[in-house]
Amino acid sequence: MYLKSIATGLLLAGSALASAMPGQSVVRSASEHHPRKIAPKIFIVSMFEPEATVWWGIPDFDLLAHNITVPGASPIYPDVYCTADYSICQLITGEGEINAAITVSSVAFSPLFDLTHTYFLIAGIAGISPKAATIGGVTFARYAVQVALQYEIDLRDLPANATSPYFPQGAKKPGEYPGAIYGTEVFEVNADLRSIAASFARTADLADSDTAKRYRSNYATADGIYAAGTQAPSVVECDVSTTDVFFSGSTLDEIFEDTLTVWTNGTGSYCSTAQEDNATLEALLRAAKHRRVDFARIIVMRTGSNFDRPYPGQSALDNLIYADQGGFGPSVQNLYNAGIKVVDGILAGWNTTFAVGVKASNYLGDEFGTLGGKPDFGPGRAIALKEGSALKRRGIHKGGRRW
Repeated sequence: MYLKSIATGLLLAGSALASAMPGQSVVRSASEHHPRKIAPKIFIVSMFEPEATVWWGIPDFDLLAHNITVPGASPIYPDVYCTADYSICQLITGEGEINAAITVSSVAFSPLFDLTHTYFLIAGIAGISPKAATIGGVTFARYAVQVALQYEIDLRDLPANATSPYFPQGAKKPGEYPGAIYGTEVFEVNADLRSIAASFARTADLADSDTAKRYRSNYATADGIYAAGTQAPSVVECDVSTTDVFFSGSTLDEIFEDTLTVWTNGTGSYCSTAQEDNATLEALLRAAKHRRVDFARIIVMRTGSNFDRPYPGQSALDNLIYADQGGFGPSVQNLYNAGIKVVDGILAGWNTTFAVGVKASNYLGDEFGTLGGKPDFGPGRAIALKEGSALKRRGIHKGGRRW
């Protein structure tokens, strides 16, 4: 059972988290313990225990050499972990958008750190579309899209001719661009850095399981629509959706796939679904606005733990709850197997390439153009700012509040 396998992984990881006692005392004051700010070259962003502990006890480096307590971090993950020389650090956000936003903000604005030259490797597991990739596979995103930030009407209350229970806020039907913009709907990261990271990851030997191999065969169809899902794990450059709802089923998958396509003006390519990325990116964007981080130094890596939709003839409930897909273990292991190649590549090329940064040939940021430049998605910066106006949405005008 898929969710049962996650529960087992959590129990094992929780045991590892409790038993792994970092060697240095907790850092509580930058001035007391660190007259100079901690300036890691790489910050690994994990969301929950299995994603974090796969980086512990490895031969490459010891992330548990220091633990640093950060005010505002998750109550159950209050510490940042760092290597002895502080060149590599790791934070654990806690699952879901709210946890991710608050934890990442707390770290990004902490006086303990200088993150202006730090590369952020967001490394987590995700649901995966068999149209684009497979369980155990590794994906690198250019776009992250908050697909569930929409109106929703229960399917039982929809008119007979309705095609979707979701339609964008401020719109009147599915397939339109949102008319009320919050600014967190879409983020675009450095596509050139993404391709470099993917090239590093392609040198990795990716883990797999016999159960996953057998399960993939269910996605073989005459039309080949799920051909990617039947293949062995590989590295794919494609995009991620964000929603706290753990959804399953071809109907919802097609709706959110279409949402990602429309909201990126046809440029994005949906393949994975996770809970935290837009929240993490919003926190980093706000920090970048204040020149505390470099938004061009963000890598979004997700590995496929489960298929986001059932195979032909399977129910959505069976796909979500009961089926043992065999992808959880390989997906967690491949965070390390692929991720260590990215880490090693950045460190090896630090003096020649990465210290000065990888120049992006694409737009970086949100729909509002917060960091400058012209967004290549959405209705354009001026319209986005107008439609995103809190004063407009709440009916507040110069003459006073409209009740």
